[in-house]
Amino acid sequence: MKKLPQRTCIGCNTQKLKKDLIRIVKDKDGNINIDRTGKMNGRGAYLCKNKECLEKAIKSKKIEKIFEMKIDEKVYEELMKMYN
Repeated sequence: MKKLPQRTCIGCNTQKLKKDLIRIVKDKDGNINIDRTGKMNGRGAYLCKNKECLEKAIKSKKIEKIFEMKIDEKVYEELMKMYN
């Protein structure tokens, strides 16, 4: 039986199946994107499809720490739209 890939949510620190998480990617040019396919090139971070996890990650600036850069408010707004 094939092992399914798991990733850790940066909001709640729990491991879940990769397909159950939202991937945020920093590409080589330093742009932050939401990867809906899970196949974009670049450094990735994962969030549960749970609004509380997103709010925790924003409040603790976890996304900024992982990507080592300031995150534009537009990225957070786009993420918030996905949870509504």
